[in-house]
Amino acid sequence: MRFSAGLFVILLLSVADVKAASLKIVTFGTSLTARGGWQKSLEQDLERCIHRPVNIAIVAKSGATTEWGLSSVESVVAERPDIVLVEFYANDAALNRWMSVSRSRQNFSTIVDRLKAGLPRARIYMMVMNPMSGLRGAIRPFLGSYISAHRSVAAERDVAVIDHTNGWSMLSAENLSKAIPDGAHPVASIAAKVMVPTIVEALAGACAD
Repeated sequence: MRFSAGLFVILLLSVADVKAASLKIVTFGTSLTARGGWQKSLEQDLERCIHRPVNIAIVAKSGATTEWGLSSVESVVAERPDIVLVEFYANDAALNRWMSVSRSRQNFSTIVDRLKAGLPRARIYMMVMNPMSGLRGAIRPFLGSYISAHRSVAAERDVAVIDHTNGWSMLSAENLSKAIPDGAHPVASIAAKVMVPTIVEALAGACAD
C-alpha cells in the first residue's frame, strides 16, 4: 500500500508523546549537500508547516561519489532519521571519475538497500539537484543518463523523487548564471528559495501559513 509523502509525515507525528516529537532528517550526498546551505531554511520552513521541531543532520562530502556513499551509509543510520534526502549522481557522471552508468546504478541500488535495511521506518527520497554548466557541465556530458539510472532505482525500490528541475528552469538564463556562478554550486540563499518549497511540499504537502 502506498502512502502520500504528506500522510507519511502526519503518521510520524501521530505516535505516542507527539508533543515532544521532533522530525529528524539526514541530507546525504555531495558538495551540493555539504555546501548547499539550504538546510537551515528547510528546518525553519518545515517547522512552520508541521508545527513540530525539525532537526537536520548533514552527511555529505565535496567530491563524493556513490563509492563514498556506500562507505557512509552507517553514519546515516547512526543518526536514526525519519527521512533521508539522497543525491549522488552528479560526481559519478564526471568523466574524470571513470564511473560507468551501470556501476553508478548498482552503487545507488546498494545504498538504498542498506538504508532501508538499517532504517526500516524511514522514508527515503532521491533528489534531482540543479543544472550544471560551463566546464563543470562539459565534464558531465551524460549527466542525464546518470539521473535516469538513479530514478530507475528509486522507482524499483519505492523511493520518492524530489526534482528541482522545474524550480531552476523558472530563472532566466542571466539569473541562473548568477545563481550558479561556478556552473555547479548554487549560491546558498538562492538554493534555499528555489529548492526548499519543493522539499517542504514533498514532505508535508501544502501548508497553511
